[in-house]
Amino acid sequence: MPRSKHARRVVGTRPADVFLNIPYDKKFERLYLAYIAGISAFGLVPRATLEIPTSTRRLDRILGLLHKCQFALHDLSRIEIDRTPPCTPRFNMPFELGLSVAWAHKGSNRHSWFVLESQTYRLAKSLSDLNGTDVHVHGGKIIGVFRCLSNAFVRQHRRPTVQQMGQIYRDLRKNLTSILETSGSESPYEARAFRDLCVLASESADAHVV
Repeated sequence: MPRSKHARRVVGTRPADVFLNIPYDKKFERLYLAYIAGISAFGLVPRATLEIPTSTRRLDRILGLLHKCQFALHDLSRIEIDRTPPCTPRFNMPFELGLSVAWAHKGSNRHSWFVLESQTYRLAKSLSDLNGTDVHVHGGKIIGVFRCLSNAFVRQHRRPTVQQMGQIYRDLRKNLTSILETSGSESPYEARAFRDLCVLASESADAHVV
């Protein structure tokens, strides 16, 4: 007999929050949905600074959210130089990684962080202070993100397959236009759209992950 969605979760426990540190732009949209799908497949809750009201100072938002999250995923695959004048590298992602590392070392034994990249060996050149740290390389591909999440969350109670994560991703992709229209959002990186995507991903995970 199939287990109910309630039976799939550990009784009496609240799903852990996962801080998602990624670029918010059109080119990253597929991987953005893959992260939401994969995190939700493990019975975890995606969190991001974009969901917090903008009236709060950005740095305070980041710190407050990091302190609430048991896990943090830092994708450094897009720190290359932006060609739009003035030409500058993107420092937000490595900066937030540094905050996460500091929080874990300062005394939070409930905060674990993971570094993800699209290219092998690039982090050794761009951020050599992390030499010796395991870097999860997704190759800029959806299935690569799923593989990385499977390795990062290998100790979680729920153990979805790559195929199950793919089904959740397809549910998000299929309903993205409707979610944007319903919420009046122009981008999936807006607070309401992010929340609705996370709700749908959680429902899809309950339906597909056993």
